[in-house]
Amino acid sequence: LIELQNTLVFKVDRRMNKTEIKKEIENQFNVKVHSISTLIRNNTKYVYARLEAKNTSIDVATKLGML
Repeated sequence: LIELQNTLVFKVDRRMNKTEIKKEIENQFNVKVHSISTLIRNNTKYVYARLEAKNTSIDVATKLGML
């Protein structure tokens, strides 16, 4: 998901909407978000954030210590 689709997955507060999530990701990591998809499972909200082509998700994942 990270390499092929340039997408990162986050667990967020259920009360946040897509616009708030997008702004938070862009401000926190200095990237541009192309699209946001959400999934609610077991009372937990997951966000799939697809980044713009010029911002690679691998760089963000490395900063977070995921890779």
